[in-house]
Amino acid sequence: MKRAPLILAATLSLAAASAPPATAVDPARAAPRPNIIVIVADDLGYGDTSAYGSTIIKTPNIDALAADGVRFTSGYVTHPVCAPSRAAILTGRYQQRFGWEFNPVGRDRRGGVSLAEPFMGNILKTAGYRTGMIGKWHLGEADGYQPTDRGFDEFFGITAGATAFFTQSQPGDDTYTPPGAAGSFRATIQDPLPPTATDDERMAYLRSVATVRRGKQVVEVKEYLTDAFTDEAVRFIGSNKDKPFFLYLAYTTPHTPLQATKKYLDRYRHVPDRGQRVYAAMVSSLDDGIGAIRAKLKAEGLEKNTLIVFLSDNGCAPYIQGACSNAPLNGHKGTHLEGGVRVPYIVAWPGRIPGGRVDDRMVSSLDIVPTAAALAGASLPKGTDGVNLMPFVTGGNPGVPNPTVYWRAGPNFAIRDGDWKLWEANKADPSDRAVNAANITPDGTHAVVSPLGQHVMLFDLKGDPGEKANVAAANPGVVAGLQAKLKAWDKDNVPPQWTSMRQSVKKQDGQLLKIYD
Repeated sequence: MKRAPLILAATLSLAAASAPPATAVDPARAAPRPNIIVIVADDLGYGDTSAYGSTIIKTPNIDALAADGVRFTSGYVTHPVCAPSRAAILTGRYQQRFGWEFNPVGRDRRGGVSLAEPFMGNILKTAGYRTGMIGKWHLGEADGYQPTDRGFDEFFGITAGATAFFTQSQPGDDTYTPPGAAGSFRATIQDPLPPTATDDERMAYLRSVATVRRGKQVVEVKEYLTDAFTDEAVRFIGSNKDKPFFLYLAYTTPHTPLQATKKYLDRYRHVPDRGQRVYAAMVSSLDDGIGAIRAKLKAEGLEKNTLIVFLSDNGCAPYIQGACSNAPLNGHKGTHLEGGVRVPYIVAWPGRIPGGRVDDRMVSSLDIVPTAAALAGASLPKGTDGVNLMPFVTGGNPGVPNPTVYWRAGPNFAIRDGDWKLWEANKADPSDRAVNAANITPDGTHAVVSPLGQHVMLFDLKGDPGEKANVAAANPGVVAGLQAKLKAWDKDNVPPQWTSMRQSVKKQDGQLLKIYD
C-alpha cells in the first residue's frame, strides 16, 4: 500500500565534529565480542506489554525476548521525560553531570549534548564496532551534534522529539487525539501554533520541523514509520553480519501522535475505547519489529552472539487520557513517582544469560554503557555512573547492581535507596489547578525552590509499591538520611544547560506540586 511521502524538506549543511573518544583496549586481545542491540520504546507504559501484565495488549515477541533473558521488575531511567533520559542511556552518566537536565523544547535546533561527552557510539567505535542509530535522536539537531557526529557510522531517523507516523491515512487507519487534549498535544509536539489551530495544522507543522534523514540527507518515507525503522534495522544487521556491530534502535512508538495502520488496528477491533485501541495497535507494531529483528538474527546465525537490551525512555503519558497504563505503579511521564521512572527493562543473550528469569533487583539505564563497553573490550570514559550488568545477570554476583538511584529536575529531587523512596517537590500556588498539559514557559524562567516551600514524600516500596502512603512524618531519621545522600550526589552535578520551559501542576498526597521537565 503506497502512502504519501512522510518527509520533504531542505537538507542542512553540517560540518563534522565529534566527542573525544574513549581509550580502547586492543580488540585483537579481547575475547570474542557480541553484537549489541539497544532498543528503546518511546513513552511505553510499565504495564503496556503482556510480559509486564497487560490484559489488553498482546506482545508475543517482547514476551519471547523476556523468556530468553532476564525481565527486570525494578528497572529505572534517570528522568521521566524523553531527552534527558536518552542522554543518560547513551553516555552512562547522569544527565545532570553535563547539564542536559530538561527537555530542549526546540532549543536543540541550535545545540545539543556537550561535545565533551562521549556517546556509546564513540566508545564502541574505538573497539572496532560498526555503529548504527535508527529512530529518534532528540540530543541535538545543530551542526556537529547529530548522530553521525557522535560516533555513529549510520543514521536513519529523526533528530527532533516527535513526528507523524504517516501523513495521509488509508481506509482502516486511524489518527486519534483524545477529546480536550489539544493543549497537551500542542505541548508534546512543541509547536508555536495558537490553541485554535487544527490537528491537521499541527501535524503539518510537525512534519516541517521533524524530517527523516539518512545520515544528514533528508529522505522520503512512504511506509508506516515504525515499520520503516524496523526494515532499516533488519537491513543494518544484514549489512554488518560479518563484523561486530552496535545498533541503537530508538523507536518513536508509542509516543504521540497516536496513529496506527489497519494492519495493526485489526488486531484490536474488539477494544471499545478508541484511544486504547490505537495505542495498543502502535505497541503491536513495536512488538512486530522486535520479532523481525530477532528473526533476522536467527537467520544470519547471530542470535547467540547478540546481546539485546529493551526498555522505555520513561513511563506513559497522562495526556493521552487512559489509553496507556503504568499499572500497578502510581504516577506517569513527567513525575518522579514510580510510574514516571520505572520502566520495562529486559536483557537477553541466548546461551550466555540464563533465560526465563524475573529479577527485582534495581538496575538503571546507566548500566547499558558499562555493560556494552565491557563486552566490547573498550575502556570507559572517566565519570561513568552505571555498572556492568553481566556479573549480575549470569549469576556471578548476587548483589544489587544499583542499591541507590537519584533524580533531579531543577529544585525537585528524588531518591530510591533500598526499599525507601523519597520525593521532594515544589509546592504549587493554591490558586493553580492540576492539569495534564505542560504549559509552555518562556526560556529563561529559572526553576528555584518555591517560596511556598517543598512537599516531602517518603514511601516504603516494599509494602507500598503504588506509593499511596506518605510516611515521612513517621520516619524523620530516614528522611534526613536520604536528603543527605541526595546532597552528596548533587555535589558532582552542574547547572542545567538551559532552564525548564515546560512546567505543569500535579496533585499528589493531597498537595498541588510544581513539575519541571
